[in-house]
Amino acid sequence: MYIQRIARVLVFLLLASSLGMIASAQQVQPPDAPQQQTPSNPASSAPQIETSGSSPKQSDAKNAGQSTERANQGATPGQQQPKRILGVMPNFRAVSAGALPPPPTPKQSFILATQNSFDYSSFIFVGLTSAMAEWTVAHPQLGQGLPGFGRYYWRGFVDKTDGNYLVIFALPTVFHQDERYYAMGKGSILKRGFYAGSRILITPDYHGHNSFNVSELLGRGMAQGISVAYYPSGSRTASALATKYAYALGRDALTNVFREFWPDIATHVLHRHP
Repeated sequence: MYIQRIARVLVFLLLASSLGMIASAQQVQPPDAPQQQTPSNPASSAPQIETSGSSPKQSDAKNAGQSTERANQGATPGQQQPKRILGVMPNFRAVSAGALPPPPTPKQSFILATQNSFDYSSFIFVGLTSAMAEWTVAHPQLGQGLPGFGRYYWRGFVDKTDGNYLVIFALPTVFHQDERYYAMGKGSILKRGFYAGSRILITPDYHGHNSFNVSELLGRGMAQGISVAYYPSGSRTASALATKYAYALGRDALTNVFREFWPDIATHVLHRHP
């Protein structure tokens, strides 16, 4: 019970600090953020003016929509990255091959982290992984049956949520890194696969230059450190934490590989638009 309270406090502090960073970032935008939009579409490079009568929710939706459009701008139909893969898997962080959107603002990064954390598919995914963990008795101290599943579930959901906010929003805002996945879209299978998997180590900064992906590596590590507060004592060993850390990085690398090849699979195998 005491550990659960600590976990809830940690999550509350993480979200509170994120909101505080959002408020300050809205007043001062990063001065070194370049505008990478292609000049072929003058309308896309025009400044966006919000009317005073628009609500915050409408503004957030508008920003998210503009971000998605820019992520596909300049890409051919067969290379566009969809918002969802197979209509279920969220793909909000993907940028289509050939597209050069400007770096995300802190507000847009916060929206991406929220979409990836609280999308309906997230609850399904956590349910599946929790059921598998409970079935294989990954943490014997959590018990089994429906009560055990509940203990696995809320811990898995906290793992996913704090990791998303750290990797997609908080640390990229601090280090000025763009944590979206920029698809290559052409080249040999080996070259594209290696490129996609290596994005957990390399990511563009706000200037569009490749940089060491501190946000991914440090963010996943911090998430594992936070998990020490709410997992049983048997799961707090260095070996157990290293295994979970490696799993998180491997999952992100494989997700990028799947993103990279999905347009090809959809077009040439399923004969449908991505």
